[in-house]
Parts: sequence; structure tokens; C-alpha cells
Amino acid sequence: MLEFKNLKKSYAGKTVVNIERLTIRNGETVGLVGNNGAGKTTLFRMLLDLIRPDSGEVLSKEENVATNDQWKDYTASYLDEGFLIDYLTPEEYFIFIGSLHNLSVAHVGDYLKKYEEFFNGEILNSKKYIRDFSKGNQNKVGIAAALMQKPALLVLDEPFANLDPTTQIRLKSLLKSLKTTEKLTTLISSHDLNHVTDVCDRIILLEKGLIIKDFYTDENTLKELEAYFSE
Repeated sequence: MLEFKNLKKSYAGKTVVNIERLTIRNGETVGLVGNNGAGKTTLFRMLLDLIRPDSGEVLSKEENVATNDQWKDYTASYLDEGFLIDYLTPEEYFIFIGSLHNLSVAHVGDYLKKYEEFFNGEILNSKKYIRDFSKGNQNKVGIAAALMQKPALLVLDEPFANLDPTTQIRLKSLLKSLKTTEKLTTLISSHDLNHVTDVCDRIILLEKGLIIKDFYTDENTLKELEAYFSE
């Protein structure tokens, strides 16, 4: 599904991503963990062609994302509230996103019914603009909108941040279900080691732009990560 080759990115002479080779296979749920400045968000932004690498390339289905737009047809993402149109209500925003994927207002309404539990009665019919929602509820809007196009690849940056415990559990269940039913390939960055080890079947540990460890999760993964970060 994805290949990162000789990928480097620096700011003000400081290297923030330096990955010689990384492959993400179809259907994997992969978690990126690391301290602030590890390069997680920069890596995601290069994957989504929001910024360009200084050297190297990101291949999605063997096509360079910087020179080919086909990846946009099957890729969805939510990195932060900057992805939202915050002067719209949630309903207006969902209808707009749906129109980009040729979904009628009725189809969007049917789609949103699936997320009533996830929204927990806090999103729809609130008569509020997205900018007036909490960060957690903005996350809910962004994640639900990203999934509307039924992507093959989903990229989420800190999706569990600012969510209440109930919604965190619901999000994990949703991601696990999509992996099983849709064979969705998902990349998740998170500072929460419990959540990321619970939902991901593979963990990539980044430190100062380098891959320190890349391994599949098992019953010892959480303890290994906690030991690493407590050193």
C-alpha cells in the first residue's frame, strides 16, 4: 500500500524525518509513537503531499504522491481542526463533504445515522458552528467526515486526544470494525500508549525522525513501550 524511500525533511538545518525505507502493507493498522518532535506529523504531511520532502519519495500504490493525484481517490485523513471548515454547522459541513463524493443530502443523512452513538447527541441538531465546539467534538466531526468517502487508506493524527473515555472506546471499536469489514489500512499517531497498542497490530517507534523500532503488537508491547519512554 505505502512505501517511504530515502525520505528526509529538515527545518532550519535540523532533520525532523530521516527514513531510509518503510513499507505499510494493505489492511494493516499501524501506530506511530514518539515524543514531541519525533517526526510523526511531518511524516503524515509528506504522505498527504501537504509538504514536500527535501529528498526521497512517498509511494502510495506504487505512485509518487507528489507527482500523481490518484491516491486522493482512496485516501482520507484528519490531522487537526485546520482540516475543518469551522464557520459551517456540522450538518452543512457533512453535506459539503458528501457532495465532493457525489452523495446526496439523503445519502449523507443515512450515513450519519451510523454515527449517532459515536456523536453521543453532541454534534447534530446543536445549531452551533464547528468553531464553537470543543476540540473533542471537532475530532468527532473530522473523523466521521473522513470516513464518509469509504477510503482504503485512513490517516489520523492524535485521534484520541480530547475525547472522553466513552468516545475513545467507541472510536477504537469503530477502527477495529473497519479493519475487519473494509480491510482498511490505517495510520495512527498517538501519545497514548494504551490506546495505540490496543487498536494497532503494528507499532513504529520514532525518535528525532528515525525509526528506532518497528514491531507487531503482542501482550508485551505496552510494557516495552512504557519501559522505553521511562528511561
